[in-house]
Amino acid sequence: MDLLPVETPRIAKKHGFRSLKLVNVDMDDPLGDEPFGTDCGRLDNGLSYYVRRNSKPRMRAALALVVKAGSVLEEDDELGVAHIVEHLAFSATKKYTNHDIVKFLESVGAEFGACQNALTAADETIYELFVPVDKPELLSRAISILAEFSTEIRVSKEDLDKERGAVLEEYRGNRNATGRMQDAHWVLLMEGSKYAERLPIGTEKVIRTVSSETVKGFYQKWYSLHNMAVVAVGDFPDTKSVVELIQEHFGHKVDSFEHPPLPAFTVPSHEEPRFSYFVEREAAGSAVMISYKMPVDELKTVKDYRDLLAESMFLQALNQRFFKLSRRKDPPYFSCSAAADVLVRPLKAYVMTSSCKERGTVEALESMLMEVARVRLYGFTDREISVVRALLMSEIESAYLEREQTQSTSLRDELIQHFLRDEPVIGIEYEAQLHKTLLPYISAAEVAKFAEKLKISSSCVIKAIEPRASAKVDDLKDVASKVNSLEDARSITPWAEEQIPEEIVSVMPDPGSIVQQVENTNVGATELNLSNGMRVCYKCTDFLDDQVLFTGFSYGGLSEIPEEDYYSCSMAATIAGEIGVYGYRPSVLMDMLAGKRAEVGTKIGAYMRTFAGDCSPTDLETALQLVYQLFTTNVAPGEEDVKIVMQMAEEAVRAQERDPYTAFANRVRELNYGNSYFFRPIKMTDLRRVDPLRACEYFNSCFKDPSTFTVVIVGSINPSIAVPLILQYLGGIPKPSEPILRYNRDDLKGLPFTFPTRTTREVVHSPMVEEQCSVQICFPVELKNGNMVEEIHYVGFLSKLLETKLLQTLRFKHGQIYSAGVSVFLGGNRPSRTGDIRGDISVNFSCDPEISSKLVDVALDEIQRLQEEGPSDQDVSSILEIEQRAHENGSQENYFWQDRILRSYQSRVYSGDLGSSFQYQDEGRTKVRESLTPSTGQAALQRILPFPCKKQYTVVVLLPQKSRFRILEPLFRFARTKYSHEAKILAGMASVAVLAFGVWRYSRNARKS
Repeated sequence: MDLLPVETPRIAKKHGFRSLKLVNVDMDDPLGDEPFGTDCGRLDNGLSYYVRRNSKPRMRAALALVVKAGSVLEEDDELGVAHIVEHLAFSATKKYTNHDIVKFLESVGAEFGACQNALTAADETIYELFVPVDKPELLSRAISILAEFSTEIRVSKEDLDKERGAVLEEYRGNRNATGRMQDAHWVLLMEGSKYAERLPIGTEKVIRTVSSETVKGFYQKWYSLHNMAVVAVGDFPDTKSVVELIQEHFGHKVDSFEHPPLPAFTVPSHEEPRFSYFVEREAAGSAVMISYKMPVDELKTVKDYRDLLAESMFLQALNQRFFKLSRRKDPPYFSCSAAADVLVRPLKAYVMTSSCKERGTVEALESMLMEVARVRLYGFTDREISVVRALLMSEIESAYLEREQTQSTSLRDELIQHFLRDEPVIGIEYEAQLHKTLLPYISAAEVAKFAEKLKISSSCVIKAIEPRASAKVDDLKDVASKVNSLEDARSITPWAEEQIPEEIVSVMPDPGSIVQQVENTNVGATELNLSNGMRVCYKCTDFLDDQVLFTGFSYGGLSEIPEEDYYSCSMAATIAGEIGVYGYRPSVLMDMLAGKRAEVGTKIGAYMRTFAGDCSPTDLETALQLVYQLFTTNVAPGEEDVKIVMQMAEEAVRAQERDPYTAFANRVRELNYGNSYFFRPIKMTDLRRVDPLRACEYFNSCFKDPSTFTVVIVGSINPSIAVPLILQYLGGIPKPSEPILRYNRDDLKGLPFTFPTRTTREVVHSPMVEEQCSVQICFPVELKNGNMVEEIHYVGFLSKLLETKLLQTLRFKHGQIYSAGVSVFLGGNRPSRTGDIRGDISVNFSCDPEISSKLVDVALDEIQRLQEEGPSDQDVSSILEIEQRAHENGSQENYFWQDRILRSYQSRVYSGDLGSSFQYQDEGRTKVRESLTPSTGQAALQRILPFPCKKQYTVVVLLPQKSRFRILEPLFRFARTKYSHEAKILAGMASVAVLAFGVWRYSRNARKS
């Protein structure tokens, strides 16, 4: 059975993927040691380098200094020192002091965190920069900074003491439920090896007390040029000049200290499985993790690559089954997935993770083990193999089509892995040829053989997580034994497949027609008004050859719903999505879309309903068919579908009740927006009020009338192909005889906000396993109608200014926080064309509970100082540069242009002329950029925020609840033998899966500065 998509003549002519020649290879042929398209080598002092030209994005370079030194090299008195060294690098070096590196990079538009960062893992430390290179001196300066990191990090007592607070706050932030479970699982996986005792974050004791001499000793001992590489990928005129810069800044360096050879650490295997039942009272939900450890596979020959493809097919096929099981009657879990990854240098693992209902871990474990056993007994069906083969071929085709548009950061990461783990970099063209040559001949039997590696005798670790104890380790053992017995007796039945329809749209609609066509030359976009009233705007770009984005919006959302229907309607998209909003159940649609890259999602917000999608140009017809189905399908609630959704919602609500941050977040909302039903957290009693029939009726009406929708399409579009499809599937959506949910934006009901009118400081005490502290400072904002576009741009610039200055003050000056965020909310009023805009600007950070009040005062003092004295010239220059660089990067992306066109339609100045609204938005940004000076910035701070800021604000601080019995409470029990309420619910459901998936990826997650 062939599920590969048929190629159109246009695509074949333009890209030639289908005509890409197969390769005549022998299975023993080497893949090659030299990375494709890269100038690489080694300097006389032992430093390796990799340089590659790449023009995406233009005039930017992704750089890295990679050091084969991580936390596994630490001694007992050094736990966390590798990570401390990484922090100190940005603090001070021989040439730079007082975080001058951060300030310089920000002055050229490289924002701290996004464009200058580092991570420490068990085996390596990586320093990353993403910098502009439109001026010759910038690349040289950036490489010189990496050179400073290699041998010149300053480790004085003063430097260390100043940075301890930031590291401690990062440590404290990791000691939440997710962090505790990650750490415990890591120790369990690595038991018997040094990796188990060397978590990258270290220990609180060492962070607080380690001496500068100890830190300096680690740095001098392990930071050897022989164990380092410089990686540079970017829009360079040539690679030779970049190699010369590396030689200039690194070539004179020598290892000043005697460095021992890098030791090799192993992780012992074990035939007997390890079982763990972990009770974490703050867990986001119940989960099961099964890990199968094994030595890292070599990837040296074509046969190795073929095995990698077969492994990918196995994991894809298994995940497809897991998804289908999660959508059946009485499912054993809400979600389940399998993946493979290298955990540490010598160790790889297959990991299966599931999230399930509370008290459901035993059932989930049985289902997971049973499905792998079923594959061992019967393999996969021909259709399953055809589906995953088509998926993999679709993925490589997309990568091949966009081979000249790959981001420099992605290519940099490939080269980093080449240096660290000898992973071959063979180029996307050769990979595509290998896919086309090898994939069709990988049989179902070969794929199923990988199930043999997933036996509990294969260094297996089985772990269940529950917020409350409902089982014990022996229950997990009994399940494993039961499944083994059933497999031995062949008492497991074969997989039963569903019937899959051939066509998404069974009856083709009559095409609509174009009533009016407008060319917006300043936008580079064409606007079509269709006969059914839908407005469609498309913009052709060449940023990515295999991407088309589209979003449709219509005014009118949950603010129009009466309170008695609110909970039902707020869950409409969740319930409808589980049933199937495109005419088919999600598990069926997944197979129907095999080999196609087309997805569509829906959202119902306060003032707007939207659908949005992403597809390949060759699959635009499929994507538009899904939109047609969205508008023509009447979703009806089925008992089992609703049951699954409500179970997931209940688990999410229970998780919120366990989360110590819930009370904090609830009080922040109540204090800043009032105690309206729209902002109150959803409770079990609210869920019982949900009427699935009303939810589905509301969803159906939300996406029924095409005349209320504006659709924006951006990407690699050929109008001669796209326009007929638009007319067929968008123009073919029937217009109802009477308007449905047609609203004038000026007549929408506003949300029931009640903004604070006075200064309030409150503390929320919440029970928690380990001490956490979170702070939010909130200032009301009211923008008057007038120069609204300019004011909104000012808000954007000022929020970035506040974030930068507060980070400099609270982290770099006082050394007491890890990060600070400034968020803007301007949705307090309905989106009318004439009304004022109300909202707030919030400052968020976490810190030591003992000094939270002091840091609130420090933050308020800094904001008031900026209001009274204004920012410096350097502050303004850096903010303008960061914004300009982000604008330049964004202008090379389809998402950026789609968002700009959508904002032009939704702008209060829009009155039917897209080009004028777009121009007005541009002019507003330009005016603000040209007028922004220290004095105008100061005036804006006084105008937009309350002045002085201490006159009106709210502060909410989350602190641990004190208890005289706390000392008797264990931190956790660990038994082992050898946007809307809908959005809140979805976030809760997703957190369980993220938690489970994140635990085993600890090494890659590492610790970032």
